[in-house]
Amino acid sequence: MTFPPHVRLVEVGPRDGLQNEPEAIDTGTKLALIDRLGAAGLTHIEAASFVSPKWVPQMADHREVMHGLRRHEGVTYSALTPNLKGLEAALECGVDEVAVFAAASEAFSRKNINCSVAESLERFAPVLQRAREANVRVRGYVSCVLGCPYEGEIAPARVAEVARALHQMGCYEVSLGDTIGTGTPLKAKRMLEAVTRDVPMERLGAHFHDTYGQALANLYAVLEEGIAVIDSSVAGLGGCPYAKGASGNVASEDVVYLLDGLGIAHGVDLEKLAAAGSWITRAIGRPNRSKAGVALSSR
Repeated sequence: MTFPPHVRLVEVGPRDGLQNEPEAIDTGTKLALIDRLGAAGLTHIEAASFVSPKWVPQMADHREVMHGLRRHEGVTYSALTPNLKGLEAALECGVDEVAVFAAASEAFSRKNINCSVAESLERFAPVLQRAREANVRVRGYVSCVLGCPYEGEIAPARVAEVARALHQMGCYEVSLGDTIGTGTPLKAKRMLEAVTRDVPMERLGAHFHDTYGQALANLYAVLEEGIAVIDSSVAGLGGCPYAKGASGNVASEDVVYLLDGLGIAHGVDLEKLAAAGSWITRAIGRPNRSKAGVALSSR
């Protein structure tokens, strides 16, 4: 068993965590959250999503968020840009890095973005080309890597196929998402084994949701295999609108507590992170889904 000596956390709370909130969250609250996360030592924060407000109204203020950032030194502020129009808008706002997403499930792809997996990948080609010209790095997401709300089980080979395509297109890193949180540790290991035949381990990240309470166990399993990048969301914010009952991403505070226990460096101040989680859940009237965060704030 060999754990990586250092793990980079990618904080997705301001984007993935907040995007499905039904009540509008004001820009100032989003900016204050991002600022608190940077102050806690997180070096990679997904700050906004440049998608049509018609589809994701909560992210309609993406320009105001990117322009309003109080940038912490050494922090990468990224944004989701699913198409060329979104990318151009993000570039105008001085984004550090962008992300594109594809699914390992045909049914999920069609329900979510109204096209096949192959078509979605084709759409990304000009996005990656333009990002290269602008000297902006692109991160790729693969959703439904451990299960789909429509298809159920997903073959590891299909995950590997999509991850390989994103890697070959020029994504510097591919994040493997258990979008509906149905994965278990052995499935996570088998999926990762298939993907690493095509994409180097150092180019992969884990993005696990905690719907069935397995996210930390799954992360432990892939850490054992050498994963050194973990996506997480402060206070466990988020969910998936296409999966009934799907809870949020694994809580950043719980991941940091786990890494501390394993002696893995991460550079994040857990007390400040937990305070940020308590603050944002109070601000938006949501329960704090981080076990470590609740325990720390109640001391």
